[in-house]
Amino acid sequence: MDKEREWQVVLNPIAGLRHELTLQTHCPDTDLVSRKLHSERLWEPFETQLWVASQKSADVVVDVGANLGYFSILSALHLRPAAQIFAFEPAADNVALLHKNLALNHCQDAVKTLPVALGDRDVQASLHRSEDNRGDHQIYAGDGDRREEAIAVRRGADALALYTDRIDLLKVDTQGSEYAVMEGLLPLLKASAPRLRILLELTPYSLRLARSSGRALITLIADLGLPLWIVDHIEHRLVPSDAQALCQWSDNVDASAGDRGFMNIYAGSAPAELRES
Repeated sequence: MDKEREWQVVLNPIAGLRHELTLQTHCPDTDLVSRKLHSERLWEPFETQLWVASQKSADVVVDVGANLGYFSILSALHLRPAAQIFAFEPAADNVALLHKNLALNHCQDAVKTLPVALGDRDVQASLHRSEDNRGDHQIYAGDGDRREEAIAVRRGADALALYTDRIDLLKVDTQGSEYAVMEGLLPLLKASAPRLRILLELTPYSLRLARSSGRALITLIADLGLPLWIVDHIEHRLVPSDAQALCQWSDNVDASAGDRGFMNIYAGSAPAELRES
């Protein structure tokens, strides 16, 4: 069996999709994300359920930090053909697999891939690669010795200007550069509220290394006027929150040296069936 076929995985059925999802991965022996996909045949079960449920009325979907294309393909296999889906991924090896996965799932025409990172300005930068977790590349040096890859960073509002003037559903998972991504998208985000829904990773430690903070990111999102929720992936529910509580949590993490605590947060009108009862 050739390596490409060996590293393909057919995921468990996901409600709401037109057909099963197949992914080409990196070697599961050396990559964390790939290993979990092969062993569990699903990625982040509650976030998957939440993402699919959030597709309702979403005509423009933006996936920042697309990696192998999992969330972009979820959208493509759920939304009607007229929907616009944009996948941003700067790492060349991830982009190659992203393209293969779009073809494997017959949705290469449904997703526009842009092989760049997003930030608050246009600049050439270095991507600091993680060799044991291809979903943990960073655009800051961090605290470890990592191989570097030259990449382009685009201001998000400018990168999307040729295609759309709004966003309905946004995912941002960029290992610490989330504030810069959101700042660069801000004109579109303001134009898109209150319809906008956002799924985003909040890691104060990584944000701090990227010269931002959890508090700054939370404040930026709160200023959009959207409801805020904590994604409880243990109990599989959305827990209502607010900027004050999230900022306090972030400050507490920052106050504990080396604390790499994180959570996923959701902003916008939440699917009723997933809210805390």
